[in-house]
Amino acid sequence: MKAQVTLEIADHQSEVRLPDAWLDALQRASSAAWSYVVKVARQDGFCYDGDWIDVAFVSSVDSDRAHQQFMGIAGATDVITFLHGELVICPQVAVAQAAEFGEPVLRELLRYLIHGLLHLAGYTDEQELERQQMEREQETIVQRVWSEFSMDEIAK
Repeated sequence: MKAQVTLEIADHQSEVRLPDAWLDALQRASSAAWSYVVKVARQDGFCYDGDWIDVAFVSSVDSDRAHQQFMGIAGATDVITFLHGELVICPQVAVAQAAEFGEPVLRELLRYLIHGLLHLAGYTDEQELERQQMEREQETIVQRVWSEFSMDEIAK
């Protein structure tokens, strides 16, 4: 895995208003998140080795369509990771999950971004033990990046 990649974040949906400050914060935080992910990358499987990662925020309709087309599962989902370096994130799912777990929506979006990056670093979540390990790494990185970029203030 390359220690540095360019991450480009784009909002392609209108269901959930994502303030420019949130998008800017996620863009700035994405490089730090990647550097943490690289440090915990799995050595026993696929690791993304490209130069560029595209992060697209999409509508629930588009998320559902991609989820069905590429994974054979109906319904919008939090994040879909394509191993060629693309993450598709659904803010509408983030709103629902953030409300359910009492989290700021921005933190939930950061969590999905990091989850997708971990998939690019060789993590899988299909088996229970793998999922638990991935979630531990994910939550550690979420906490570090959230604190490092003072995202509590931005999330308000």
